[in-house]
Amino acid sequence: MAEPVRLTRYARGGGCACKIPPGELEAMVAGLGPAAGAADLLVGRAGAADLLVGLEHGDDAAVVRLDEHTGVVTTADFFTPVVDDAYDWGRIAATNALSDVYAMGGSPLVALNLLCWPREVLPLELAREVLRGGRDVAGDAGCHLAGGHSVDDDGPKYGLAVTGLVRPAELITLDAGRAGLPLSLTKPLGVGVLNTRHKTTGESFPEAVAAMTTLNRDAARAAVAAGVRCGTDVTGFGLLGHASKLARASRLTVAIDIARVPYLAGAREAVRDGYVSGGSRRNLEWVTPWTDFGAAGEADRLLLADAQTSGGLLVAGEIPGAPVIGELLPEGEHRLVLR
Repeated sequence: MAEPVRLTRYARGGGCACKIPPGELEAMVAGLGPAAGAADLLVGRAGAADLLVGLEHGDDAAVVRLDEHTGVVTTADFFTPVVDDAYDWGRIAATNALSDVYAMGGSPLVALNLLCWPREVLPLELAREVLRGGRDVAGDAGCHLAGGHSVDDDGPKYGLAVTGLVRPAELITLDAGRAGLPLSLTKPLGVGVLNTRHKTTGESFPEAVAAMTTLNRDAARAAVAAGVRCGTDVTGFGLLGHASKLARASRLTVAIDIARVPYLAGAREAVRDGYVSGGSRRNLEWVTPWTDFGAAGEADRLLLADAQTSGGLLVAGEIPGAPVIGELLPEGEHRLVLR
């Protein structure tokens, strides 16, 4: 009997931990804006259309306003295997891609598969399981999944290109923070270190898979209903990295109360045992120059910088069921303060 295929062995990095480091990414896209003539094309076709959210602050998706009541949200997200089970990986990748639309306060409408597959190395039956996982999650989200694009590649990668709708008045962005607002986090941290342990040892962590396959739909709806207008999702740059982007875009300081941050069972033990990805360490290095770590030890710092895959929403406001982990303060010496 053949041994089960361990998909994570074909990945240089796991899930969102395989992102280009945030500092390098910012340098790469610096100065890039809309293509010449893009605004004229939009106005010519839609009359009142304009780009509400683009590259300025690194928000989770782009948003184009069609009229006073309708905006189109568009995003793409794909990554290498984060777990060995093909079906679960498909579910996780699809949940993660849809999250970008939810993070903007929108609802996904239609998605396309993005699949890279080493067809001479891994059986196509496994690719089918990945696609089945994506299909099932899209169905749960009420999002059409209509075809997509595939390439023969040297390593497996999967995700979605997603288009959704949002009301411009309900748009959630990085730059809409106000001093005094509380910060809430809708999912516990720790999937990064648990996935790294899984990749190394083969141990399974069902709680982590459950977190990564939980849609941010209900959290997004609750945030919109509560009047939240500032937020993001927490993925490959870790809580500290995404909080830093929010702080900079809103020109405020983010204060995080370490003791209030929730973690998945086994996350601290995984850090203790050394299962920390290179992406998480790069996240921590990136935020260090403008962070006051207070009394936070190395384990806390690494967990707060842990590269999440399909993480929760970090929102400026309070929503039911989500712990308040900090607040927004007037801009001071540091953009991030741990206390």
